[in-house]
Amino acid sequence: MALYNKYDKTTLKKKLMNETFKRTTLSFYRYVLIERVKELRDVLYEGFENLGVLGRIYIAREGINAQISVPETNWDAFLNYLRGYKEFADMPIKIAVEDDGKSFYKLTLKVKPKIVVDGLSEDDYDITNVGNHLTAKEFNKAMDTPGTVVVDIRNYYESEIGHFEGAICPQVDTFREELPEVLNLLRDKKDEKILLYCTGGIRCEKASAFLRHHGFKDINQLYGGIIDYTRQVTAQGLDNKFVGKNFVFDERLGERISKDVIAQCHQCGKPADTHTNCANDECHLLFIQCDECREKYNGCCTSECQEIAKLPLEVQRERRKGRKKEFRNVHKSRIRPSLLDISAGGEMLGSD
Repeated sequence: MALYNKYDKTTLKKKLMNETFKRTTLSFYRYVLIERVKELRDVLYEGFENLGVLGRIYIAREGINAQISVPETNWDAFLNYLRGYKEFADMPIKIAVEDDGKSFYKLTLKVKPKIVVDGLSEDDYDITNVGNHLTAKEFNKAMDTPGTVVVDIRNYYESEIGHFEGAICPQVDTFREELPEVLNLLRDKKDEKILLYCTGGIRCEKASAFLRHHGFKDINQLYGGIIDYTRQVTAQGLDNKFVGKNFVFDERLGERISKDVIAQCHQCGKPADTHTNCANDECHLLFIQCDECREKYNGCCTSECQEIAKLPLEVQRERRKGRKKEFRNVHKSRIRPSLLDISAGGEMLGSD
């Protein structure tokens, strides 16, 4: 068996769409010392492949981080297989809030230096010394306590479409940038109650250890993140204090948590909270686009990109040869263009 995917994107997506069974989308992580990372990676790939698992898994000496989908018919076999490893026994698993089963189209399992890129050295934190884990009910109660500071430990394009009421939302593009920025924003709040939250909990785990290392006393984190918060709120009939959508890193790009639409289309300014990647593969910018602009620009961010995306595929490939590095600077909005009134000038306008 080849321990990697060997089919192209089009073939894999067609195969996914033709599946006659349902899938469950889920995520999990664990910080745990893994001794033989490469060997475990290969064994897990073979096991997941046999179970029909699709998705993205990162494994490192410090642990595992996964967002995947599993055929419902193989659910019990998957759980038994995963929990057969002592490193992953009793590991919490978070089921997606909204799920059509089409979240991933291939299986990717990579060995990484870390399961989340954080830019930290081992002297910057102690992962065994993290914040207090709070349930949804406890998190709501803490939010209502006067003087509590709530911090979103996600990127700006995630919090732009949804966040907790009154949260500090750092305007950063990566988790690597997030940690020093949060430290700066909270520099005069070391003795206050701090509440952290993220998508599934993994970034909060590292961030809380980082803040404790820097002298913060009352650090708390939403255990299971927004995903499990939503499950608990629904199951227990609690007040939902999260407004908007939860950004997710798969084909869906978002799960609706509340009916509120708090963001705007980056092209026309109308209320919208649906992310898309520019259909021009030279650009592939992640941005918010309303249905009208999606139709007008054919899923592209500018008229220039629209024209390029219309070219024959072989011409597009020829244009991209030797230019991959040039275009990576716009991947996932690492630059922040203002696309308002784009039809007037036809250029991507830079913004602060």
